[in-house]
Amino acid sequence: MTTPTRPSIADLFRSVAHAVPEREAIVHRSLRRTYAELYDRGERLAGLLAARGLGAHRERDGLQAHESGQDHLALLLHNGPEYAEACLGAFASRVAPFNVNYRYTAAELKNLFADARPAVVVYHATLAPTLADVLDELVGAPLLLQVADDSGNPLLPGALDYEEALAAAPSHGSRPATSPDDLYIIYTGGTTGMPKGTLWSQYGIWRATLGGAAFPEEVTAADVALAAAATPGRRVLGAAPFMHGAGGWQLLATLLSGGLIAIPDRVHRLDAADVCALIERERLETCALVGEAFARPVADEMERRTYDFSSVRAFVVGGGATSPGTKERLLAALGDRAVLSDGAGATETGRIIQADLTLGEKAEPGVFALTPRACVLDHARTRTLEPGEPEIGWLAAHEPLPFGYLGDPVKTAATFPVVAGRRMAVPGDLAELRADGRLVLRGRAATTINSGGEKIFAEEVERALFTHPAVRDVLVLGRPSERWGEEVVALVLLEAEADDDQLRGQAARQLARYKLPKEFVRVPEIRRSPAGKADYVWARSVVETVAKGKT
Repeated sequence: MTTPTRPSIADLFRSVAHAVPEREAIVHRSLRRTYAELYDRGERLAGLLAARGLGAHRERDGLQAHESGQDHLALLLHNGPEYAEACLGAFASRVAPFNVNYRYTAAELKNLFADARPAVVVYHATLAPTLADVLDELVGAPLLLQVADDSGNPLLPGALDYEEALAAAPSHGSRPATSPDDLYIIYTGGTTGMPKGTLWSQYGIWRATLGGAAFPEEVTAADVALAAAATPGRRVLGAAPFMHGAGGWQLLATLLSGGLIAIPDRVHRLDAADVCALIERERLETCALVGEAFARPVADEMERRTYDFSSVRAFVVGGGATSPGTKERLLAALGDRAVLSDGAGATETGRIIQADLTLGEKAEPGVFALTPRACVLDHARTRTLEPGEPEIGWLAAHEPLPFGYLGDPVKTAATFPVVAGRRMAVPGDLAELRADGRLVLRGRAATTINSGGEKIFAEEVERALFTHPAVRDVLVLGRPSERWGEEVVALVLLEAEADDDQLRGQAARQLARYKLPKEFVRVPEIRRSPAGKADYVWARSVVETVAKGKT
């Protein structure tokens, strides 16, 4: 089924693991796992899934763009070796893995699972209580694999202990022939509304963002393995959450190139001292940080204490805005041997714009170079813009692209239009092209707030606050934050007394903590048009006035 020049991720990892079996693949706390060990554990999980009849039931050529013919596996996990094993085991068994935000409340998890319909859930024990609250409302009874952790939570009813299940599964056996069109599902963070499952083919995502662009079109898995064996492999920091698109891509890209990914000891939150000690101890070369929320604490720690970062060749920031000052501080600590790479993209495109900075250079906020797959469409989405055209258009990317959104043909057609005979992805970022060919990113058209790398849909927060009986009207927006890039602010019109804790507590029943407003601004009215549309110009002026009053 798999053609020699279009390998699946399962094909690629198998070949790389066989080429460098004794090379270390993952380091986490005291655990050091080689490629041979990682491959064996992935194969055991694949055997377990296949033995239960899970896998692909309809081939891609018989499906529409928004359809999946495979069973789905939910990755409800913090960063750890199990995240990689579950991905690789799913790929090998033709089960499609998908990411789950471990911060979700039971209500949010219920909505996600209603859309994704997982046949398997691999989850850390600390997340078992949240998962338990939604199991009775799921369609079908998924296989539950519980990964033990420091929480000590017992197994959920009917769940299997992850380690025991792998130990009992065969390390080798009959495995289905994989296809390059087998799915890798990535759920959005809610930029276009509620999260949507983006259906990437394994070959497509490898070509787009996992390292495949470095190889010619005619390439085999053996060719990729030879290239991996010919180099010592990159040593990469795995601090960015794997449950986000960029973090998961970094994990897979590292493993498909024969590199090592080192995961900090603390995975529930960022610990800058832990991260810096890990970079020094493991002699890491590439360090990815999620915007200002990660970059600034690391810069603080690098200035507080001296670390040996002579191995570092690149800091990669993305997933949220990083201030020019923080970028300069990171580079100053590293010296002239390293580059700081800032980039952006979307779940539907991968990283498609980039700005590299070295010591002494000044960054222009929001200005990037386009990668070969990127372009800017005119506002009507009928053609690509040329450099210097005085029009703000849509940042777009061309193939390889996802097939579409799971279960949503309308949104699929809207986001992946055909422009001048070429299929494009238009996720919703506004941009313009300078005469020098560089891109100025203007931001999302949708009312989305990016706080610490987390995408927060303003209307979702508004709906949660509207459930409080004292709230007559509410408008949610983001404001600049040195710590988080942006933070959530709610303008509220109340018809009864309610303090901030009461409002926040009501919203917390439906929303993850990171989505809760940092501040509530009480106003005598919420300005709206006759059609009910919010006046965001007025709203931002109110927020700015409040901020100035505190300085």
